[in-house]
This record gives sequence, C-alpha cells and structure tokens, in this order.
Amino acid sequence: MKTYSAKPSEITHDWLVVDADGVPLGRLASAVAQLIRGKHKPTFTPHMDGGDFVIVVNAAKVKLTGSKIDKKTYFKHTGYMGHEKHTPLRDELAKHPDRVIERAVFGMLPKNSLAKQKLRLKLKVYGEATHPHAAQQPKPYTIKVSS
Repeated sequence: MKTYSAKPSEITHDWLVVDADGVPLGRLASAVAQLIRGKHKPTFTPHMDGGDFVIVVNAAKVKLTGSKIDKKTYFKHTGYMGHEKHTPLRDELAKHPDRVIERAVFGMLPKNSLAKQKLRLKLKVYGEATHPHAAQQPKPYTIKVSS
C-alpha cells in the first residue's frame, strides 16, 4: 500500500456560495473551514492548498443559539497597560458581520501559516445577499441544519 499525495497539477479549486441565513455560527464555521482546507475532496493532502474558494453571503443573518449574542465578547489588547477592549458580539455583528464569521472560521483552521494564507485568499464574506464574484460562476453549497 502506498499513501497518495496530490501533485499541484492535479489540484482544482472550485468556487462555492454558502448562504448563512438561519445557520448556527459554529456549524457554518466548521463547514466552511472544511471546504477551505479541501477535506471534502478525495485528493486531500494536509500540507498542500487543495481547498475551494468560499463565498459566504447573508453574514448578518447568522443564527446564534442560547444567550451568546449578549454574553460573548471579543477581546483585544492595545499594547498599553490596562487598555483592554471587550467588544460584545451583538455590536460586532451589527457593525462588521464579516469579521464575526472570519474569526469563527479562523478558530476552526489549524494554527499554521498555511491557514492564514487560506483564510485571506479563499474566504470572502459579505453581510448582504449580493457578491461581486459572479464571473467565477460559483456553485451553491447548502449546510445541513437539523431543526
């Protein structure tokens, strides 16, 4: 038995559109992270960029369960003593819904330099239902949500 390792000439990158309307944030982030890494393909190779480009639309309509919308905060330190900034999820979702999804997807990716490259190049998040990537002819991708 030999382990298969994909060659760069064998890798194809598709464009997929994911609608975040009514999808829980964690399920959305884990599904998008798997698409970006390429784990859904039989040619998955961990050290190569074999994933697809993912466009997330309706980011502002993502679903949050429980009381996360009020209790969850994002932490940032400015570098000065005592200058900690805690931004509630409700405010971040209202101002920058794309950052909420980008941060959730980044948390699902492995912590290495390839993950940062994949996130910056392959993930496109938009708060509304329109996106400027019609020329790439993206295919719709649905995330299964149990009711």
